[in-house]
Order: sequence, then C-alpha cells, then structure tokens
Amino acid sequence: MIQIIPAIDIINGQCVRLTEGDFAQQKTYASNPVEVAKQFEGVGLTRLHLVDLDGARAKEPKNLAVLEAIATQTNLTIDFGGGIQNDIAIQQAFNAGAHQITAGSIAVREPGKVQEWLVKYGAEKIIIGADFRDNYIAINAWADQSTVLLTDFIDQYVTVGAKTFICTDVSKDGKLQGPATATYAELVRSTPRAAFIASGGVTTIQDLEELDAGGVTAAIIGKAIYEGTIALADLNRFVC
Repeated sequence: MIQIIPAIDIINGQCVRLTEGDFAQQKTYASNPVEVAKQFEGVGLTRLHLVDLDGARAKEPKNLAVLEAIATQTNLTIDFGGGIQNDIAIQQAFNAGAHQITAGSIAVREPGKVQEWLVKYGAEKIIIGADFRDNYIAINAWADQSTVLLTDFIDQYVTVGAKTFICTDVSKDGKLQGPATATYAELVRSTPRAAFIASGGVTTIQDLEELDAGGVTAAIIGKAIYEGTIALADLNRFVC
C-alpha cells in the first residue's frame, strides 16, 4: 500500500506552503512546526518530508533547529532537504536527526558528487529529487528548465545505485488540481527497480487511490492537508 508522507516547508522557522515553488506565492499555516508534526504522528503517520526553504535559497541549511526539535519530540522518520550542497550539510542534517537527505538541484548540477554520496552514505540515506515540468528536469529552485529529460535523469541515477526518487511536478505543486498520475505510472512501469515518491498536486483521497493503483511507493501531501481538501482522519486507511 502507498505510504503517506506529509510535508512541512519552513521559512523563518514557520510552516508555510508555496505555489509552484514561487516565494512570492507564500502562505503561512503555522508558527510551530513541531506541533504540526505531532498532529501528523497523532493519526498514525510515520514519515515526514521537511524542506528548509531558507536553506534552499542560501545554499546551506538554515533551519536545523526545527529539524532537531521535530526529531527529538516525535518518532517520525524525517527526510530533509534544502541547502544540501556538501558533506558538511549532510552531516549537520544527520546530526540534527534526519534519517535521509534529499539531493535536489545539486543532483542535476554535480552528479559526480551525488554519486559519491550514494556510495559513502548508502542509497537508503540519499533520496534523489527529480523536479520536473513537461517531462524535463527543472533547476535553480524551479525557476529554470533544463534540457535533461526526466526519464534520462532517473536512468542515470539508477545506473549508479540510486533507489529512491521524489518526483515533483512543478507545474502542479501547490495548486490543488491533481497529480501527474499517468507520468508516475509510466515511471513505475519503465523503471521497476526504483521506488518513486509522487509529489505535487495531490488534492483528494481519490488522487491517492489512483497513485496507489499506479504503483508508486509513497505520496507527499502538503497543501491538501493544510487547506482541508484531505482530512488527516481520512488518511487512516493508508496507515499500516
């Protein structure tokens, strides 16, 4: 069964959501991310996708204190991203309580470095962030579109040992208009060795059921929870 991974995005220590990754389209939902994380844990969810948006802009982690607070006050398995550019940042994240880190834009810019991380830390610790728009990889905080096809990018990393990919459809993120279900199903079909986490656009329980039918390993949910289009209580059916 598909795993549910709630998302917390952090700016200035607060829980926010952006639309299409645009900092100008920011909405603050909670001032205490720890309490939000406890709510997720309270309904039986076991994982958390934590994104340091300040860190993404600064190219180094800026909200490690939030990560540490959530890690010490919950038992959630946390994957952390935002500003992960070097081994120092990875060690900081792990020391603060992250179980995994997500390599985003750096996986596009410096594949050699990320390949070294896969060997050094293990593929179970390094999630590859595959942000895409119109089947091409998006880079630079989603502001630009590369010439790299999503499928080629994933194949490249599977070849060097990557196992888990967060695939975010930038065009759908934060819009509450449904996910790129067909794209994810095709990725699962074409690359059965990889585990795919769908991100962007999940709006309803039906979306989750369709993603589950398509074979994705997990789905990240953010705005749908905060805006109430998916009630936390309704996620019980996906809790093993």
